Amino acid sequence: MARKKTEQVFGISNEVLQDSYVDRGMLDRKLERYLLRPTHLALCGESKCGKSWLRKHNIADAITVQCRYGKTVGDIYTDALSQLGVALTIQQTRQDSTTAHADAQAGLGRGLLSLSGAVRADAGHSEAEVTAVVGRNIDDPRFVADTITASGRRLVIEDFHYLSKSQRQLFAFDLKTLWDYGCFVVVVGVWTESNLLISMNPDLAGRMIEQTIYWSRKDLMAVIDKGTKALRVRIAPEIAHRLIDDCFGNVGILQQLMLLLLDEAGIFERCERVTVLDEPECYTRAAEEYARQVNAIYQQFAKVLSAGIRARRDSTGIYAHAMKAILETPDDQLIRGIGLDELTRITRRREPRISKQNLRVVLKKLEELQVKGREGRGLVIAFDEGSEEISVVDRQLLFYRKYLPVEWPWDHLIAEASADGMEQLSWADALPREESVRA
Repeated sequence: MARKKTEQVFGISNEVLQDSYVDRGMLDRKLERYLLRPTHLALCGESKCGKSWLRKHNIADAITVQCRYGKTVGDIYTDALSQLGVALTIQQTRQDSTTAHADAQAGLGRGLLSLSGAVRADAGHSEAEVTAVVGRNIDDPRFVADTITASGRRLVIEDFHYLSKSQRQLFAFDLKTLWDYGCFVVVVGVWTESNLLISMNPDLAGRMIEQTIYWSRKDLMAVIDKGTKALRVRIAPEIAHRLIDDCFGNVGILQQLMLLLLDEAGIFERCERVTVLDEPECYTRAAEEYARQVNAIYQQFAKVLSAGIRARRDSTGIYAHAMKAILETPDDQLIRGIGLDELTRITRRREPRISKQNLRVVLKKLEELQVKGREGRGLVIAFDEGSEEISVVDRQLLFYRKYLPVEWPWDHLIAEASADGMEQLSWADALPREESVRA
């Protein structure tokens, strides 16, 4: 019988690795209760905190829709129904607007359409007749809700944070309607605001439960203990504490560090006898290798932000000053959140023309700059508009800057902005007084 491989126990995986899966804070039992109640559920937390594993472990056979930048609420419903064998045919109406009517691609789809009361319009109908039929398209929430409910499966929206703010707002209002029709949804994403969806639509109060995912040191140690036991490996206490310190409370970082540590130790499968890992240098090499592996991610993060900042260049260099202050914030404060007032004080020491109001506007736009377009890789830092705090939502960034010090581009952008500001100032000073005011 083949021995279990290390990647079947530790690492970042699209499947739940049961040998290192831990019921963090008895959250599995709590979710079991929530899923039996007539309510929507939101699972939130920083990147790689175990949201998807938690969902997959507790929700069997879900209808999972993966969000990405530019996706709309209509795309979510189309994706969900297509997974049930229901095709949506897009047609152009006489008024130059689009609609979609339903067809069934398979036996399951035909059965669901029958249960939800939806049938396809005959091919002989005119466009006006097709679009006038009620209850057969994605614009009708009752049709969507009834079709999903008839399937007996739970709709799960993954990476909700990739939707634009307007689409998130729209979906928050749709959630109330879906709830009215008895269709309960699980929303998974990265955000720092408490009860985000309820703040977008207060009618969701009492109709949605939000569960934040976080890990204690005890929970993280349990991951190490469970996985190493399955592999017949024992980690020296010194190295175990370094692992937990370096993962910054994030189980995904811990999982990947454990796999790389085993690689460095030359362990690739379950040991024949208990093997002790107690060389600090072995762990240091693993940590440095992890930092090198994610280097491209944060170089791309800096590239995307820099391009966005240059497109919004102003004479104060406010975007660059904000990023420099954020990226120089100590780990614990960046995890806890740095307030707008504090960030304003820091940036104004470097550039007195920066105002709190303008800085607030900039922080609201940072999210869009990070995820927009093909080159965006997702949220690294986020601004909570309610508490007016900015924090890191990708703890991997903290690990990266610890083990691979990097020169961020913000200093160059600040220098560019300062040069532009001096040129503008010199040009204005050369004008007559009344022209300078108009400029």
